[in-house]
Amino acid sequence: MGRKEDNIQKASEIMKDIKRIRNIGIAAHIDHGKTTLSDNLIAGAGMMSDELAGKQLVLDYDEQEQARGITINAAAASMVHEVEGTTFLVNLIDTPGHVDFGGDVTRAMRAVDGAVIVVDSVEGPMPQTETVVRQALREKVKPILFINKVDRLINELKLGPDDMMKRFVKIITDVNKLIKRYAPEEFKESWQVKVETGSVVFGSAFNNWALSTKYTPKSSIGFKEVYQYLQAGDQKTLAKKTPLHKVLLDAVVHHLPSPAEAQKYRVPQIWKGDITSEAGKAMMNCDPNGPIMMMVTKIIVDEHAGEVSIGRLFSGKITKGVELYISGQGDKKYKVQQLAMMVGPDRIPIDEIYAGNIPAIVGLKDAVAGSSVSSMKDVEPFEPMVHYSEPVVTVALEAKYTKDLPRLIEVLRTIAKADPSIQVEINQETGEHLMSGMGELHLEVTLYRIRNDFKVEVDTSDPIVVYRETVQGKGGPFEGKSPNKHNKFYIEVEPLNKEIVDAILKGDLAQTDRIKDKKSVINLLEQLGLDRDEAKGIEAIHGPNILLDVTKGVQYLNETMELVKEAFTEAMDKGPLANEKVYGVKVKLVDAKLHEDSIHRGPAQVIPAVRNAIYGAMCQAGRILLEPMQKVYVDTPLEESGSVTREFQQRRGIIVEMEQEGEQSKIVAMVPVPEMFGFASAIRGATGGRVLWSTENSGYQVVPKDLQMQVVGKIRERKGLKAEPYDENYYANL
Repeated sequence: MGRKEDNIQKASEIMKDIKRIRNIGIAAHIDHGKTTLSDNLIAGAGMMSDELAGKQLVLDYDEQEQARGITINAAAASMVHEVEGTTFLVNLIDTPGHVDFGGDVTRAMRAVDGAVIVVDSVEGPMPQTETVVRQALREKVKPILFINKVDRLINELKLGPDDMMKRFVKIITDVNKLIKRYAPEEFKESWQVKVETGSVVFGSAFNNWALSTKYTPKSSIGFKEVYQYLQAGDQKTLAKKTPLHKVLLDAVVHHLPSPAEAQKYRVPQIWKGDITSEAGKAMMNCDPNGPIMMMVTKIIVDEHAGEVSIGRLFSGKITKGVELYISGQGDKKYKVQQLAMMVGPDRIPIDEIYAGNIPAIVGLKDAVAGSSVSSMKDVEPFEPMVHYSEPVVTVALEAKYTKDLPRLIEVLRTIAKADPSIQVEINQETGEHLMSGMGELHLEVTLYRIRNDFKVEVDTSDPIVVYRETVQGKGGPFEGKSPNKHNKFYIEVEPLNKEIVDAILKGDLAQTDRIKDKKSVINLLEQLGLDRDEAKGIEAIHGPNILLDVTKGVQYLNETMELVKEAFTEAMDKGPLANEKVYGVKVKLVDAKLHEDSIHRGPAQVIPAVRNAIYGAMCQAGRILLEPMQKVYVDTPLEESGSVTREFQQRRGIIVEMEQEGEQSKIVAMVPVPEMFGFASAIRGATGGRVLWSTENSGYQVVPKDLQMQVVGKIRERKGLKAEPYDENYYANL
């Protein structure tokens, strides 16, 4: 029996003992070495051959990832590790660092209890480091720090021991600042990473060695010895004496919590049901004998098995053949056909898996990433996951050959299931399908998958930017009449204050048209600056927009409210300027006159009346178009900084900060997404390729006045609408 088989045997025994399990994620900025690190951990733990580690990239098993050298999928893998005579099971999820795949990071963080934050010792914490730390801490995931590529400080930058120490202190201080800023109140101090406790590890993932104060007594290798080995160029001996997987997995076992410990404080954060209920108690105690409660965080499509749902089991025990419910799918039961543990690309079949582990299941056909799965029928689902940025770029696609059309629709649905950060709109009539993603790269990779993995030939449009609509000031009360003239609705609109918009985007205010805990929502709205009388009227939140009912004593309104909400949702999804989604608008129903007979106030009467009243009020308030913005970070030699700033200025970019570090110049700019197409090749051309750059999405801002009507005209033409948007008179006369 080989080492790998022996370890798989051990893993299936340990998973019953939750105190010996660690669920961890590895998160970092792009190119800081996460996947090389994950590979070496898996190899060290005997889950693949040592020679191939770091070269094979087990977790980047998708050929696209290997071709591009970046991680796109968050892969999962289980490893066995022994510390002081006790064997532990470490379930690892590797996550992408590229901004376009941030959605995967958010989902991975839901499944784990601890995170290894990887920072490149040369570059230090970068924008995306901040984003992943924020995502981890929001999910109450405890961090430790791994400072990677330490060999570069000596080999490339030729730093002496003192300068190296200064650099390490700065990195640790910066990471601790982030932890202090984003950690939940109760953990701001206790989760700080410290060299002396061993929660900071230094090393080189590529060369397979690491160092921590806790491991030095075992290996007798301290900083002095590391410095000598690096100067002598002998990293092989270093890797034998102080191997990466032992040092880092020791730190994981010592510093990161077991599911038994973590679920006590994580469950109330991610599940808003009654903690004293049967399901609540079982999850708080990570009880294998309780009801099954699992959250799917990833869907992988396997050509042989079909869809594989991977996620975190918070309570209960799943056995092969058991029947489960999926949230939102009613009474339908799903039978677990196959049950497995993930080891890199391999699924190892098992017969049962216990609370606290990360199972892979075949048979949950209607699950999507984010679904709650349970043995109980109408159990409260887990909180939806909040993604920090939303899709900003869209492409239109159609099947090259008509015979592929049904297959394309099926493929797009599968892709949207596996990656909820991709949004798909299918237009059955025109055969055109819109696919929106986080950026050009995100869409490119997804298109590659459609063509190569699913073997569907498609034609695509040039990328289209996703705009938003909002209002400048107050509008209304505007009267909307139903087609039969028996019902009238009076609507006012105005901009929604930034604090409330941010709270919705962050997920503190859930988007819903059925507000469960009205009291706490009203209190929160009041804290965020909304008048209490208005807040009491909250009826729905859709996108970063709210619907308030401030009417007094209107008869039959209760019976009609569902339809009013439906109209509000429709109007917010397609604004009156260019049919783009509406952003940051407060919609108030101030009065209504309704027919006493319910037959005269059905959907065909109420929905158009309310929608037109919202549109009319928005026209009076002054409609404006918003364009998505990206923050662009560029590292370039000093002499090239002029070319970089020129490139930004040509793209309507605004330089936010510029700083000089030695011979390098760091430039940060805000640039509208529509101007970012082709930026990659342009910036490489302008600097002769001597440039490192990254972006993150950064909200929306108003399209300049002189461009507004031109952009609106183009969008309307593309959507097949009349060139000029309708004005308030049009809606008043409907």
